[in-house]
Amino acid sequence: MLLNARLARRAVVGAIGMGAVAGALVVGTAPSAVAAPPNCTAADLAGVAAGVSAATSAYLFTHPDVNNFFTGLEGQPRDTIRSQVQQYLDANPQTKADLQGIRQPLIDLKTRCGNSDLPQ
Repeated sequence: MLLNARLARRAVVGAIGMGAVAGALVVGTAPSAVAAPPNCTAADLAGVAAGVSAATSAYLFTHPDVNNFFTGLEGQPRDTIRSQVQQYLDANPQTKADLQGIRQPLIDLKTRCGNSDLPQ
């Protein structure tokens, strides 16, 4: 009896899964009136942002002086932070270039997708 219940449950789950896959294929192949440019979906943004975030984290962990500077900005007014960051990056051009390189994929995504709401 227990074996039959397991088989029935597997059959139901399998049928639901196949229905979901079939539905996704039908919806996925239907033409869209307003198609986004290639690779401009929310998933693309999330993936690029996650990669940039991970690379920034790795950079900060491997550059303790830069990490300490940015950590020290916590709790300060936004305008103060902006000016201090600009001064720091002007005084440290290699750090500025490194961080710009890390952020470049987000900028490229913004340019390609024409989305001004993306972070720069």
